[in-house]
Amino acid sequence: MRKIITLLSFITIFFVGNTQVIDPVSFTFTAKKKTGNTYEVVIKATLIKGWHLYSQNSGKTGPIPTKITFNANPLVTLSGSVKEKGSIKKVFDKSFNTNVLYYSNDVSFVQTVTLKAAVKTNITGTINYMLCDDSKCLPPTKKTFDIAIQ
Repeated sequence: MRKIITLLSFITIFFVGNTQVIDPVSFTFTAKKKTGNTYEVVIKATLIKGWHLYSQNSGKTGPIPTKITFNANPLVTLSGSVKEKGSIKKVFDKSFNTNVLYYSNDVSFVQTVTLKAAVKTNITGTINYMLCDDSKCLPPTKKTFDIAIQ
């Protein structure tokens, strides 16, 4: 009996230790100086082949659209809305029974910001997103970011 319990313990440890968490996207967070005190905050998503990330404008009846929220910073003014740069696809998705907008490979979300003074600061916030491939979707995910602006 003891041998069976030991064997089952090793098998359980082996399978639990070898399970991989699926994370088909990686993010980079940068700020690029444009002119004077104006910067572009860039959140770039790079996806594993076969996966896609939904647009901010994907609609309310389908998958969870990407949403980027910036925390208030008294030294920073946001200009306009977050723009998407990438190759967008619009397709009818049978799973959601609606047209969806998504990106494969990569997409950059760009927000123009202006510093109120010539100082170093950070801009923080969250990105909420949902990823799917042709057979499954992952639960909506929320990541925080902290981007230095100099």
